[in-house]
Amino acid sequence: MKRGQYRSTEYRVHSEDCGLAKVHLTLRVRNAHHAKHDGYTRLVPRLRLGTQCSGGSASSATRGGASQPVCFQAEPGSKARGFTLVELLIVIAIIGILISMLLPAVNSAREAARRMSCNNNLRQTALAIHAYHEAHSELPVGAYGCCWGTWQAAILPYVEQLNLAEMYHEEGKYDNPDTSYRYSGAKNTPVTKQQLSVFTCPSDGPHPTTLAGYEGITSHNYAANYGNTGFLAGYPNQNEAVDDYSGVAFGGAPFTMAGGPAIEAKAMKFAHIRDGQSNTLMLAEVIQGQGNDLRGFSWWAYGAGFMTYLAPNTNEPDVMQGAGYCDNGNASNPPCIAPHSASQPMTVASRSRHPGGVVVAMCDGSTHWVSNDIALDTWRSLSTMRGNEVVSLPDSF
Repeated sequence: MKRGQYRSTEYRVHSEDCGLAKVHLTLRVRNAHHAKHDGYTRLVPRLRLGTQCSGGSASSATRGGASQPVCFQAEPGSKARGFTLVELLIVIAIIGILISMLLPAVNSAREAARRMSCNNNLRQTALAIHAYHEAHSELPVGAYGCCWGTWQAAILPYVEQLNLAEMYHEEGKYDNPDTSYRYSGAKNTPVTKQQLSVFTCPSDGPHPTTLAGYEGITSHNYAANYGNTGFLAGYPNQNEAVDDYSGVAFGGAPFTMAGGPAIEAKAMKFAHIRDGQSNTLMLAEVIQGQGNDLRGFSWWAYGAGFMTYLAPNTNEPDVMQGAGYCDNGNASNPPCIAPHSASQPMTVASRSRHPGGVVVAMCDGSTHWVSNDIALDTWRSLSTMRGNEVVSLPDSF
């Protein structure tokens, strides 16, 4: 027989191991001289016919109709071995190290995707304000008093929320004839308890308020530009000296509050922006306060705007209207103090859940990323519409 040829003998092996199910194998064995030099000595342990097993696996084989006992035994030195405990621990440690190296990259990629989605939402909101201006020849009023509608409610038809816009009651401003026309009143809560994705940054929220009497009313992440000092700058009959706040002169803003039933609502136009639409902020991110915190509570006047007196994501506290509207007991909320006063005007910084900065929209509809490290004077200048400063931001997203 030539080297490498098969012998014609076949063995049908029937396992008789008590602990194993019966199996039927058909083996073709080469010439014994060559068997140990090919793969069979590794694939099938040494086959011995007519031999009683000692420490091996007992089976029977049929050859030519006659049954003979078969013993499977491993070749000397081929005993199988498993992992030792030390080896197993090393493998687990290596896997842990690899996972710890990959997780930051995965989280970074996810945050980049969320930030891009946030940017797209902000751009859509800015374009909706442009559509409103096209239809009404003016920007929406920032807010009607504290509680009778903000710019956010005004642009609902332009963010594909016509049904909600038709449900929202604007006719009962200033509690005339009753409080059911407030954003928190029975007539409007079917709208104000809706979380609108176009006004929500995926890196934050949703965080509906838990404040007693306002439970379930939603917060959002985009606020209108109220200028470079305090919330009530330009507000008729206001009693806070924010037209000149700690040496910072109010330079005008695209959005202000209406003063009340006896004072005409003040709506700005793009033509009023002397510094140029591409150089003036329209919108910026704010965080959704958690628990009883009303930052980002944008159906309410004092949650619908931001100022640039404070830097983006500053560690300095925002100043809110009332003590009940800050929730410093919740670690997820940035610092906040209240109530406001003539010497401590209301001012709310632009903030985000993104690391390193905030997303903003300019009055020309472009969107930009603003770093926390932006020079404070530059940041303040970007919010004025008649400050005559020469400033600009990097290219759009």
